[in-house]
Amino acid sequence: MQEALQDHLAQGATTVARAWAVTRADGVTLGFTDHDRPLAFEGVAFRPETGLSAAALQQTTGLSVDNTEALGALSDAAIREADIAAGRWDGAEVRAWLVDWSDVAARQLIFRGTIGELRRVDGTFHAELRGLAAALNRPGGRVFQRPCAAVLGDAACGVDLARPGYRHEGPALAVEEDGRVLRFPPLAGYAPAWFDRGRVEVLGGAAAGLSGVVKRDVAEAGTRAIELWTPLGAAPAPGDPIRLEAGCDKRFETCRAKFANALNFQGFPDLPAEDWVTVPPARSGETGGGSRR
Repeated sequence: MQEALQDHLAQGATTVARAWAVTRADGVTLGFTDHDRPLAFEGVAFRPETGLSAAALQQTTGLSVDNTEALGALSDAAIREADIAAGRWDGAEVRAWLVDWSDVAARQLIFRGTIGELRRVDGTFHAELRGLAAALNRPGGRVFQRPCAAVLGDAACGVDLARPGYRHEGPALAVEEDGRVLRFPPLAGYAPAWFDRGRVEVLGGAAAGLSGVVKRDVAEAGTRAIELWTPLGAAPAPGDPIRLEAGCDKRFETCRAKFANALNFQGFPDLPAEDWVTVPPARSGETGGGSRR
């Protein structure tokens, strides 16, 4: 495919266009092109009427970050303002091709990355596109701290949240405070505060695919109130299916008693406090260390 495009470009007179495929975290894939007719390849239909265009792509050798910007008009048929506000486009995967529109088999992938900052201005959107090298700017390695550094349910943690007792799926009885408080039946079998610091994911309805973190899980007025730290981007409706996942406060005691997962604890519970080196040996046990006498 790339060789065919190079041969086409070598002819002088060319029929090339750009095409973008954007895959959101909820699995929805949309295609755009700056050509005036639809294109289709790799199972994606690329639509021309969205008005999407891109600034010059800056590409470098080595580990420098490639970046560009996509511009376009907000449209109910393609990119809706409500979806942007709900965060559905945050971190979406982006692929960009240079393609011969007269023969789409002649094409070359020129960019692959994710959507970074996304701004809305006067009915249009400006999306920063970050290259794959942007992930190298994130800090890595272990952190020496008492709390666990793993995310509940990830590979380092090892807890299977699909096991009975760690997950509840069912409709919400009521939605309050613009989606920040969800009320469920009493949820017998789950201790109070069981879902504190846990995760909420909407499985159906207008808010399907959105998720949030639980701030407070309390039983009140014959219901179970789940309060989120921030409202979801779009409020679910009463009756929409919602998944609740148990939460973890990152303490060793919780890892052992609630999840029976002490062997995988990714913190250092016996690490002395910062002021341990400044206290007399007889009092060192008060700050997490033991006496040396």
